[in-house]
Amino acid sequence: MAMLLCSMAAFAQYLTLTDIPYSKADAYAAERCKLDVYYPTGKADCPVVVWFHGGGLTGGNKFIPEELKNSGLVVIAVNYRLLPKAKIDDCIDDAAAAVAWAFNNVSAYGGSENKIFVAGHSAGGYLTDMIGLDKKWLAKYGIDADKIAALVPYSGQVITHFAIREGKGMSPKQPLIDEYAPLFHIRPDAPPIVIISADRNQELYGRYEETAYFWRMLKEVGHPDVSIYELDGYDHGDMAVPAHAILKKTIRRICSSR
Repeated sequence: MAMLLCSMAAFAQYLTLTDIPYSKADAYAAERCKLDVYYPTGKADCPVVVWFHGGGLTGGNKFIPEELKNSGLVVIAVNYRLLPKAKIDDCIDDAAAAVAWAFNNVSAYGGSENKIFVAGHSAGGYLTDMIGLDKKWLAKYGIDADKIAALVPYSGQVITHFAIREGKGMSPKQPLIDEYAPLFHIRPDAPPIVIISADRNQELYGRYEETAYFWRMLKEVGHPDVSIYELDGYDHGDMAVPAHAILKKTIRRICSSR
């Protein structure tokens, strides 16, 4: 059963509903596929952030980032099935199912289905890109991926994720681009994309250069709204805190243009 918590902001009351189930595809999904919704009461048409945690696709748990609280946002924090107990298709399918849940339910929490932003850190950034670029995942749930207001991956892997490569006996430093790589699915008509990386000298496995190539190829295919940020002085682990400020600026920019 969902647990109701509340906190007071300066001008709005915020509530958090926890452990809402969004998928029961199997026994593990029934255990793991739950989300939390943080929202301002008495509001409507609010921007929404669907937030995917990191953890290398093998660990981690949902949480509402402190920097996104008290900002007039509806924030949906998602748990998803993890490797190796699940398969990679399950992880990506869960991300799509959670975003579909947001489109179908967020109006009940004062959110707008026309202002849904998908973001995540590390593995969460990878899932963000996969469901936003490869349209088949959301199409399964009757949702057009292009309805997402923007994709905002934080240090997201864009070649095939290293956890998948490790499962094939590959080194994390041995690259692979296949159907499980966001790079494989770049297209000019995808939602706006804001790529955020830590300092190139402190990132994980050359992640900055990887995402810089992702940015360049999106530009090459003619994507009209893609940008990249490098957070000097921040490493892979601590870059999320300053990245949240970029996410909020992105939300303001896109919402003001609509």
